[in-house]
Amino acid sequence: MPQSLTLSEVEAIARAAHQGQTDKSGRPYAEHLAAVAEGVRSRGGTDEQIAAGWLHDAVEDHALTLEWLQTAALHQSVRDIVLALTKGEGEDLESYTRRIRSTPGALLVKEADLAHNTDPARLADLDEATRTRLIAKYARTRALLGLE
Repeated sequence: MPQSLTLSEVEAIARAAHQGQTDKSGRPYAEHLAAVAEGVRSRGGTDEQIAAGWLHDAVEDHALTLEWLQTAALHQSVRDIVLALTKGEGEDLESYTRRIRSTPGALLVKEADLAHNTDPARLADLDEATRTRLIAKYARTRALLGLE
């Protein structure tokens, strides 16, 4: 396999792929990706886990294709983590969290993702109904992942 993409290259690809997307509060989606990647780094994650942090929503959000992920110059562990974090349409939370727990390196990336998703400052930008729904969803996800 050719040399793997650098973290800077992965970041640039993720930022370009999500260009124009916003989160639920209207902020540029790349801010979430950067926060997750930094959360992985600050938790002692490997470069592969940081790369997966940048790419964790790319396939699920249709920003990049599954074919791109399978053929890009990435370590297999990056592919495995991104696939583990890609929730299938209609997939139940139990099977999703089971896959994350069974994929080496994925739990740390999901922990960083959940930490940013539940950041009080970020949640404060949402309407009360959305905030209440998401807090309950993320609490259940954390419990199923054993992060409580």
